[in-house]
Amino acid sequence: MLEKPTPIYIVGAGPGDPELLTVKAMRLLKEADVVVYDRLVSDSILDLVPPGATRIFAGKAARDHFMPQDEINELLVSLAKSGRSAVRLKGGDPFIFGRGSEEALFLAKHNVPFEIVPGITASAGCGAYAGIPLTHRGMATGVRFVTGHCRDGVHLDLNWNSLADPDTTLVIYMGLINVQKISDELINAGLPADTPAGAIERGTTADQRTILTTLGELPACVEKAALKAPSLLIIGRVVDLANDLSWHIPALDCDVEALG
Repeated sequence: MLEKPTPIYIVGAGPGDPELLTVKAMRLLKEADVVVYDRLVSDSILDLVPPGATRIFAGKAARDHFMPQDEINELLVSLAKSGRSAVRLKGGDPFIFGRGSEEALFLAKHNVPFEIVPGITASAGCGAYAGIPLTHRGMATGVRFVTGHCRDGVHLDLNWNSLADPDTTLVIYMGLINVQKISDELINAGLPADTPAGAIERGTTADQRTILTTLGELPACVEKAALKAPSLLIIGRVVDLANDLSWHIPALDCDVEALG
C-alpha cells in the first residue's frame, strides 16, 4: 500500500450526450486506470474509457441497489490506497442528487484526497435538448430542483405549498414512481391542474422522448407513453415553449397516436 493515497476524481458525466462532457472530465477518463460508474452513465460515454482500464459497475436504481452505498464508499478508499488513478463517474452532476457529497465526506473522513468535477445536470441538459428553458422572462422567475424519490420506508413528504408556485419552474428528478402523488399534491396545494408539464426520457441522447401535457394529465400520459427511467419531470409555464423550441427530437403531445 502507498503511504499517501492517490486522489479519487468524482466526475459528472452529464445527462448522456458525450459531447457535453467537460474537457477535464474527458481528460481524466482517458487517464483512468479504474472507472467506477453508475447506471445513468450512457454507453456512448463509457466507450470513451480506455480499453485497458478496469470498469466497475456500481449502478443504483430506485429500490434496486446493485452495490450498496457503503460498499461503494469502501471501494473508493481501497482504490485510492492502491495507487491507481480512479474516476468515480456519475450521471449528471455529482452534487445534484448524485450522492457525490456523501462519497466525498467519506473520503475526507478517511484522509483520502479527492477532486470534484462538475457535470451538466439533467435539468439543464434535458431541458435544453427538449426546448424547455428553465427560466423565461414573464413566465418563470426562478427554478426549484427536487427529488421525487424517497428512501426505502419513507414517504415522499415535500413542502407542497411551497412548491406549488405558478411563477417557478419545478424540476423533479426520479419522479416516475411517485408521479401520481406529485400531481395530486401540487394540485391540492393550489397549482392549477392545467399548468403545463413535460416528461423527458433519456434526454440528450438519440433515444430521447419528450411528452407535453398538463399537471393534471401527467400521470396518465406517463403511463400511456410507458416512460422509463431515467426520466425528468418539468412543471411550469415554460414547458409550453417546447412547442416552438424543441430542436433535438420533436416533442409529442399526450394525445397523439404515437403514444398509443
